[in-house]
Amino acid sequence: MTFPTSVRLVEVGPRDGLQNEPEAIATATKLELIDRLGAAGLAHIEAASFVSPKWVPQMADHREVMTGLTRRNGIVYSALTPNLKGLEAALECGVEEVAVFGAASEAFSQKNINCSVAESLKRFAPVLERAKAANVRVRGYVSCVLGCPYEGEIAPAKVAEVAKALFDMGCYEVSLGDTIGTGTPLKAKRMLEAVARDIPMDKLAAHFHDTYGQALANLYAVLEEGVAVIDSSVAGLGGCPYAKGASGNVASEDVVYLLDGLGIESGIDLDKLAETGHWITQAIGRPNRSKASVALASR
Repeated sequence: MTFPTSVRLVEVGPRDGLQNEPEAIATATKLELIDRLGAAGLAHIEAASFVSPKWVPQMADHREVMTGLTRRNGIVYSALTPNLKGLEAALECGVEEVAVFGAASEAFSQKNINCSVAESLKRFAPVLERAKAANVRVRGYVSCVLGCPYEGEIAPAKVAEVAKALFDMGCYEVSLGDTIGTGTPLKAKRMLEAVARDIPMDKLAAHFHDTYGQALANLYAVLEEGVAVIDSSVAGLGGCPYAKGASGNVASEDVVYLLDGLGIESGIDLDKLAETGHWITQAIGRPNRSKASVALASR
């Protein structure tokens, strides 16, 4: 298999990375983070989540974040909008792309959004219709693609079924999430193989968590199969609130270091990105989980 010549990183740090922080983070800090990420070359930044502040208090300032952005040319600033109410609020803020999220696991869907997988997909239909009418692109997330904290193993066919439903509904891209980070390279390839029977490879993205230290190995495995979009979080910030002990997303710096080593173009300045990782972890009092970033700083 040949690697893609270039990879687009979707930076989820400002949303997925910060959403579970217990202490309120100032809007100005979030805006500076987004701006620094843009300056480092990230061309797709997930900036906010239009969910109820009751469920995710950290994202209560979503309007202020989306309207306060210093927009740079060529950068997509997207937001998570799990329902119509969230989408309407995001549209008022001039959002150009939104995301919806489903799960490949029934138990996870129930615990996470209090409904079955089929019900969750039904709820997204009006969101996609409204977004299409407003000329806003929709990205779909599928969580628990390589394992579930409640069900354990997840059949690749189930992942393919949910991914296809989102794609058929109109999601321009489907991001496959190893929410609890239990996946291994062979599992990742088998899951991808099942999904790619129904969806073109260039419409798929990998969103792998590093709980068991397998994220980079899994990303290497799917890069070999032709995946050219990777979700990552600066300094490895974030995790999953429903997965006990799940350390966060794969660190953007580590992904860029891997891509640079493979000669795959990402358009990202690793030094600037690493500086941003150091800055945000100090600002919020969190350890920097990027190995590349820590190594670069000690040189």
